[in-house]
Amino acid sequence: MIKYSLKIQLLSDTTFGRGDGVAGLIDQEVEHDSSGFPYLRGRSLKGLLSEECDNLLLTLHPNIRTHWENIACTLFGSSGSTLETMGAMYVSDAYLPEDLREVVTWQIQKKELTEKDVLNSLTAIRRQTAIDNQTYVADKGSLRSFRVILRKLEFKADLLFETKPNDEILSLLCVSTLALRRVGSGRNRGRGNVRCTLDGISKEDMNRYINIFGQIPEVV
Repeated sequence: MIKYSLKIQLLSDTTFGRGDGVAGLIDQEVEHDSSGFPYLRGRSLKGLLSEECDNLLLTLHPNIRTHWENIACTLFGSSGSTLETMGAMYVSDAYLPEDLREVVTWQIQKKELTEKDVLNSLTAIRRQTAIDNQTYVADKGSLRSFRVILRKLEFKADLLFETKPNDEILSLLCVSTLALRRVGSGRNRGRGNVRCTLDGISKEDMNRYINIFGQIPEVV
């Protein structure tokens, strides 16, 4: 098994939404585990990378694009994937550093902290409302609350391959990772600004893979 790591540094408050809230308290909750640690689901992260990849492919000349679309299908799989077409890469959930989680989990077991303490220390609740364009008064019933993960935190996900990926697959993975700059809910409202980097690939190799993107290999 070949493993790389994708690091996600939060540059702004971010919401890894789970699609629901807490009645009477919050309209939109963040995804978090039983210990209170927020995380980003691997399936969501893979989808975000695939979306950035699709956007990059659209910049290529049609004569070149088809070749790289096939590479993308190999890397990410295709829509409605089966076991045969699910893609070469498995993406784990993105979590905070393991050593931090181990220490805090131990404190929870010792009854020194609770799941709620952990969640509240890593997140905050924000509120926003819609303003009427004519009266400049808040629209009635428009107040919404949502939880955000605090900026400057760093998450890490494992990227797993059964066999070593070739240079073209790594090229597509590198450019898609660097292109991913917005994640989570509220991406178009100032939330979810991130910086993504790959561990396990040297800077020299990273530059080489980036330069490969958009090229067609010569037939020998």
